[in-house]
Amino acid sequence: MHTESPDLPGIAVVFGSSGGIGSALVAALSRNPRYIAVLGYSRSGPLTFDLTDEASIAAAATRIAQSGHPLRTVIDATGALTAEGCIAEKSWRQLDPETMARAFQINTIGPALLMKHILPVLPREGKSVFATLSARVGSISDNQLGGWYGYRASKAALNQIVRTAAVELRRNNPAAICAALHPGTVDTPFTKPFAKTGLEVQAPEAAAGKILQVIDTLEASDTGTFIDQHGKKIDW
Repeated sequence: MHTESPDLPGIAVVFGSSGGIGSALVAALSRNPRYIAVLGYSRSGPLTFDLTDEASIAAAATRIAQSGHPLRTVIDATGALTAEGCIAEKSWRQLDPETMARAFQINTIGPALLMKHILPVLPREGKSVFATLSARVGSISDNQLGGWYGYRASKAALNQIVRTAAVELRRNNPAAICAALHPGTVDTPFTKPFAKTGLEVQAPEAAAGKILQVIDTLEASDTGTFIDQHGKKIDW
């Protein structure tokens, strides 16, 4: 990877903008003069969408496409480990079909539908990036501790969808990038119950800065990859 910011002006969009990382990303992007506008979508606020409702995702994509400006950066900052009806299972004894289905709805199917409707909107001229926030625990080869069945599996599935979508995107729009990013552990209500002593925990603002630095360094050859907050590729 090398430093290569989006070379033409345009807009940035954050889905999940009401969360800790999402709101920090909106704030950081808004300070960047490269973007004509920064749009934050969440379940509440001026720009609303529902990750579990494809019609609302399609409506958001249509609104973005009609903005009159090219879409340069899109960040999917959605996801759930224990909220939204999901649980962090410690054993197979805790596996439950309804909670597993919910984990996949939030962590896999919703982001997949975002790709379905947003990737076709990316401009064909100049750099553009769709980045979804995945998690290192979604790496199968890195799994040494077990547990978190539904979350791990849903993030692993998300990574596969990113990879598959990137292959299709490359055929239709070679300059566009679709990647999965691991933001590290961020100090939010999402992580508080699981932040272990000695684990590097970042403030949302610091995590957002690292995420945007990584996005700036991405080039077309990085599409379909899984990258951590330091710009290093993670094994699937």
